Amino acid sequence: MNSFFNKVRTWIILIPCILLFILVYVKYVRLAIGPQKQIRKTTTTVERGSIVDRHGKPLAVQTNFYHFGITPKLIKDVDSFSTLVAPVLYSRPEEIKEKISQNIKSSFLYIRKKITTEQYEELSRIVQENNYENFCRFDRIPGRIYPENNLASQLIGYMGDDGVGLSGIEYAKNATLSPEVEDTSAETIHGDNIYLTIDAGLQFKLEKVAQKAMDNTQAESIMLIAANSRNGEILSYISLPSANLNDYGNATNEEKNDRPSVSAYEPGSVFKIFSVAAFLDCSSITPDHLFLCDGIYQRKTNLGETIKITCLDHHGWVNARNALKLSCNDALAQMSEKVDVNTFLAYVRQFGFGERTGVELPSETRGSVKNQNDKYWSARSKATISIGQEISVSALQMVQAATALANKGVIVKPTFIQRITDHEGNIKYQHEPNYSNRVLKAATANYILSCMQTTAESGTGTRASLGDISIGVKTGTAQMADPVNGGYSNTDFLSNCMAILPVENPEIILYIVIEKAKGETYAGRIVAPVIAEAADEIIDHLGMNRDGAASLAHSGRFLYKENTPLTLNSLVPDFIGKSKRDLLPLLNNSKVNLVIRGEGWVTKQSPDPGTPISENLTIELYLE
Repeated sequence: MNSFFNKVRTWIILIPCILLFILVYVKYVRLAIGPQKQIRKTTTTVERGSIVDRHGKPLAVQTNFYHFGITPKLIKDVDSFSTLVAPVLYSRPEEIKEKISQNIKSSFLYIRKKITTEQYEELSRIVQENNYENFCRFDRIPGRIYPENNLASQLIGYMGDDGVGLSGIEYAKNATLSPEVEDTSAETIHGDNIYLTIDAGLQFKLEKVAQKAMDNTQAESIMLIAANSRNGEILSYISLPSANLNDYGNATNEEKNDRPSVSAYEPGSVFKIFSVAAFLDCSSITPDHLFLCDGIYQRKTNLGETIKITCLDHHGWVNARNALKLSCNDALAQMSEKVDVNTFLAYVRQFGFGERTGVELPSETRGSVKNQNDKYWSARSKATISIGQEISVSALQMVQAATALANKGVIVKPTFIQRITDHEGNIKYQHEPNYSNRVLKAATANYILSCMQTTAESGTGTRASLGDISIGVKTGTAQMADPVNGGYSNTDFLSNCMAILPVENPEIILYIVIEKAKGETYAGRIVAPVIAEAADEIIDHLGMNRDGAASLAHSGRFLYKENTPLTLNSLVPDFIGKSKRDLLPLLNNSKVNLVIRGEGWVTKQSPDPGTPISENLTIELYLE
């Protein structure tokens, strides 16, 4: 061993070691005496974008909530702690104390989740003043406030506690509203704001119309869609019952159900406008063709099978116009005999049935369109499809198909998003009408519109007639499927009505569906009047010209009466005509519960003026 460690070998080993030691020492000295780098941990937060209506009215806005947690076993005085925090949490000290006692050995316990910023600030003050920091903790979570509660709730959707959208636009456009964090050096990443096509003011008015119709008919549900027929923008989207988005966890499945998008159903006689359009457009019939209705369509197949389709009446000789006007099943079935199956089904699919419309909503249904290879196809299928049976559609598909009639044969795709902006207001997306290929000749579309106008003037849709503005309608009443016994139900009906206005220059498509009404179910009686009421609201809200609009002359002089402040004494005052600003001083009044619905000025109140004021009386005010 001694012979191995000679001088040369020793220095060969020592020199690199010495150099390495010197290098490490120099580096250490430099780090020790040099300026220290500031190491800062950057936590990137994402500010979720807002959802607003077409005019910028907030419908879903970002906020923060907090989870308030404690370590129970570290609390020395449970009574004192419970007494201090209970009022802030709108609870009783006994409830807080019991919750802590049941979990006294736990290392952590949430006392209350999703407290507001105001509650957080008050609790933080209590924690600091009483030295509770060692056992109290606040977890900040992203939150959402929905200022309009139930308004268009299925369309807007809902965001969960983890900051991810769970339904509606919140879900479908989650990546736009809350982009993923890529640049960790940024302190805040802002999501984009989504401007919906709906008009919140119009939505509010039409929801009142729909709710009134639902109450009057004792129906289980109602759908209402109003769309701009020229660009496909949905102006109002209603599915009742609906959920309060600020209390979404307690909503029922029925309230969360987005029926116009996900529900598929047989439309019944409303579908006849598309069938007749197809028959005329492919020249299998002409407007002058006559068909004899004797109350029942009946024929035998080559296999000896007898096909029977009953009609509501014996209509006699009818052409296409009168067949739609009278909603004649017999005539439509006869018309279907004159067209090739594949040709007819091709038109049906070109209208968009059997395919998703592609709107910005999740889980949209395709509906169902049979073909000859389908195991359920029969000799009567073509005839029954022509009258709106053996086919399932969605309300959105029906509205999209109607755009072909309103746009001279060309379909325009429906949409719910008007534009998208960044947090500074710069436009990143602006909707432009998306026109598909031509489905019908312009002459065919115009003829069907004129037939729908005839139906409104003297047919099954007379109760939808407006008088001063031309409107084309088609009603339909369909038996619903019986999920228990199979076949069709004898008690459950779907009543619907399609409207296009004005006929000479279409601007609006209005479609309403009432499901499982009690008592009267005939669409011409229960849905057509709702069409008229909803159309009136749309026309007035959008400022469309009416032939019967009043023209008033004014001297130019008026008297101004000073607006006296509202006070609550022993009787309910008259609120009619008061603005929302006038009502603000009453919001903190402990005598009554004041509920304000809508924007603008009071047009309706409950209870009536002069009603005695009792303790905890609720006064509802409706503003427009």
